[in-house]
Amino acid sequence: MKRVFNFLAMFQRERRPGDMVFAVGFFLLAVAAAAVLPTQARFVSGKMLVSQPGFWPAVGVAMMVVFGAAHLLSTVNAPRLPGRLREVMAWTRSLEYVAWFVVYVLSVPIIGYLPATLMLSLLLGYRLGYRSWRGLCAAAVFALAVVLIFRTGLGVRIPAGEVYDHLPASIRSFAMTHL
Repeated sequence: MKRVFNFLAMFQRERRPGDMVFAVGFFLLAVAAAAVLPTQARFVSGKMLVSQPGFWPAVGVAMMVVFGAAHLLSTVNAPRLPGRLREVMAWTRSLEYVAWFVVYVLSVPIIGYLPATLMLSLLLGYRLGYRSWRGLCAAAVFALAVVLIFRTGLGVRIPAGEVYDHLPASIRSFAMTHL
């Protein structure tokens, strides 16, 4: 028996409750990227098309728009699944860790890299359920190792905290360089 190619059959797939939210969000993100692309990627006269600095970003964004529209079209034409709110709430719970990171990044210039990393490690360890002395000590050792590796070992330049200005002069330069 011959199989006839059905164009709409290629858009049929297993669906999840949050498909519609994801499809709309991704398509809007792709359209927003396409809208700002002319200001972000440039085309220089005198070069071949594929050698243009903006060519490959434009190809990527165009593919995002095309495949985002195809995903949105296939999701709109599918029956609605229950549980959409529960699925979206599961996604938004992960934003808590974005908030942890934002607070960490904002606190580093104020209290310094070592204290901020130590506080993040201890608070996040406690938040994740490591409430024993052993777990919290492991988090503190991890934070200290991260600071020593990045700041002292690799020489990554991270701005010293404002709180370091209040240290005695003999300790201040060491703290600003290594901690």
